[in-house]
Amino acid sequence: MKKIFLLGLLSYLLFPSLVLSQNQEEDLVQYVTTLMGTDSEFKFSNGNTYPAIARPWGMNFWSPQTGEMGSGWMYSYDAYKINGFKQTRQPSPWMNDYGQFAVMPVTDKLAITQNDRASWFSHKAEIAKPHYYSIYLADYDVLTEVTPTDRAAMFRFTFPESDSSYVVIDAADEGSHIKVIPEERKIIGYSRKNSGGVPENFHNYFVIAFDKDFEETASWQDETIDFESLEKEADHVGGLVRFKTEKGEQIHMKVASSFISVEQAELNLEREIGEKSFEAIRTEGKTVWNKELNRIRVEGGTDAQKQTFYSSLYRTLLFPRKFYEFNKDGEMVHYSPYNGEVLPGYMFTDNGFWDTFRAVFPFFNLMYPSMNQKFMKGLVNTYKESGWLPEWASPGHRNVMIGSNSASIIADAYLKGIRGFDIETLYEAILKNSENKGPLESVGRAGVDYYNELGYVPYDIGVNENAARTLEYAYDDFTIYKLAEALDRPQKEIDLFAERSQNYRNLFDPETKLMRGKNEDGSFQSPFNPFKWGDAFTEGNSWHYTWSVFHDPQGLIDLMGGEDMFIAMLDSVFTLPPKFDESYYGQVIHEIREMQVVNMGQYAHGNQPIQHMIYLYNYAGQPWKAQHWVREVLDKLYSPAPDGYSGDEDNGQTSAWYVFSSMGFYPVAPGTDQYAIGSPLFEKITLELENGNEITVNAHGNSSETRYIQSMKMNGKTYTKNWFSFKELMKGAVIDIEMAKQPNKQRGIQESDYPYSFSRNH
Repeated sequence: MKKIFLLGLLSYLLFPSLVLSQNQEEDLVQYVTTLMGTDSEFKFSNGNTYPAIARPWGMNFWSPQTGEMGSGWMYSYDAYKINGFKQTRQPSPWMNDYGQFAVMPVTDKLAITQNDRASWFSHKAEIAKPHYYSIYLADYDVLTEVTPTDRAAMFRFTFPESDSSYVVIDAADEGSHIKVIPEERKIIGYSRKNSGGVPENFHNYFVIAFDKDFEETASWQDETIDFESLEKEADHVGGLVRFKTEKGEQIHMKVASSFISVEQAELNLEREIGEKSFEAIRTEGKTVWNKELNRIRVEGGTDAQKQTFYSSLYRTLLFPRKFYEFNKDGEMVHYSPYNGEVLPGYMFTDNGFWDTFRAVFPFFNLMYPSMNQKFMKGLVNTYKESGWLPEWASPGHRNVMIGSNSASIIADAYLKGIRGFDIETLYEAILKNSENKGPLESVGRAGVDYYNELGYVPYDIGVNENAARTLEYAYDDFTIYKLAEALDRPQKEIDLFAERSQNYRNLFDPETKLMRGKNEDGSFQSPFNPFKWGDAFTEGNSWHYTWSVFHDPQGLIDLMGGEDMFIAMLDSVFTLPPKFDESYYGQVIHEIREMQVVNMGQYAHGNQPIQHMIYLYNYAGQPWKAQHWVREVLDKLYSPAPDGYSGDEDNGQTSAWYVFSSMGFYPVAPGTDQYAIGSPLFEKITLELENGNEITVNAHGNSSETRYIQSMKMNGKTYTKNWFSFKELMKGAVIDIEMAKQPNKQRGIQESDYPYSFSRNH
């Protein structure tokens, strides 16, 4: 027996990954911190995240709350008081929340309002993990713990000895209901609070159940407690229950919600928690997260790099969220955030495609095709229920951001081989988008008639962000062209979208070699300041948006006058001073400040439009510069700290950039088969694909000083290209890279090594 043990120990020490793969998954949850990015505020973002306590893509998240109910900044790392624990679905502070309510334990002195009930806390007594959160509330001597499921959660309160141990429920303002049912140890109610994008009949119904009899109950409205009433319905109501507790006594509270009814909330509670213990749910949650995190194994690197990687992977798997439930017959149903009806099938929400078309959905196509199939089914239902594809849904259509990037998301899914959804209906929806403006500026295409007739959205017709819209429409038209080909559509239709994909050319100014707004009469906007944020562009300037020709870098190279000038312009992004003109906004918006302070010139990684730009060096014969700058960003602009991002995290996009870039490649142009190559961060990374194959990237000799690719082999054969094929990777691949301190300027310099460009490959 002793020999067997010693052999096992020796095997683990010599071959730890082999032992883990044979026996059990590695505990990767230990590397995740949900506090990454929480040191943020309105005027400056280090992520604008909150510590989401959740299951992957869960319908409900929970979060400790330090801000006022209704503030998008619900949790700030530098706060020192917690006023509640909130059920939340907030995708970003700018979109805010809907259907939220909060619970809070208090002792001795009864307090119901947010400020009165708030308790001091310290991060020294806080555990913040995806599946579990724990905090000591100092003013009340109460340890609060919570562990979630998809649609429910269990709390565990450890109280002191007290005759006055309370749990306060705050159902929020803007329309709420509460009913205390002492004989069932239960509280039910609803919250109607929202930030828009909901039908008139919107409610978030909740049910809360305790495992101990109540000593006293009350309902409350505004700031008035009513001990004689068990029920209230008004603008802002809540409830409370009192217990007598011994020192160290634990009281458990189960909570679930539904957009359909209280009865459905009860069903969700019974189905997801039932008689399970707190520890069972916590263990189950950890197992769920470890299963997902173990799909990608990294070896080598520092602990901080592993923490950043797995914290970013956690963020990538939060959105879009499930917005469906299972009725008493086990049938999948959803409350429609578009027409207010209860309908069958999938529904997902809380996503801004302007952000996530870039890397999040391409990540799902690589690692989670079965999940993306479900997302596509949800998009079919969104179109059927609202008449439009969503561009920013939370939970229904919201009038923010630009583009019709749903085309990219749908096309890339189909072109990457995902099937089992109604592509014909989604293609119909895409065509409708391409020919019509929608009921909101963010839905359909604003300025579409001009775009389709002139080939651009003019600067002087009253459509803001016109140049950015033109560039994104042109890219989206490329993805429609590729999808139309795959669906064997009429050649005339295929040719139309191929032609429209070149509309980016209409905004190129040969004098400045930058993209520039153009008036209806064909003249360029004047005066022109390439450092001006907004106006013709979206949350960026011309130096950021000029590169938004994802599908045709070669065309952009040709317009600029060749590879040397293209490289010089790319270099200029980093060498120019961080000048800016904020006059369009009337103030220095946080995105501007986040660019200014990181000492990378005009490179604004904190916002999405430029995040692919580094990889464009691959298209002009200097891949080593992509390798250099990828590692600069990985090393300098990310960390597992509360200030760990360099701008808004945004539904997993900035995290997905880190995950992809750490793996050594990135989806510059969704809709193509290729990933541009960068510089892998770890010595080894293994991707476990859904089809049972594996991708292994071995970066031999990798370190902080060896960021350059000296040579590469793929499946044992010398590989000189600056891109990987999705199709080939899906077959399984072993990629061996020799890393070096100095760049190899002879590798990847032939045109045959360059990634896809429409102008070269069409």
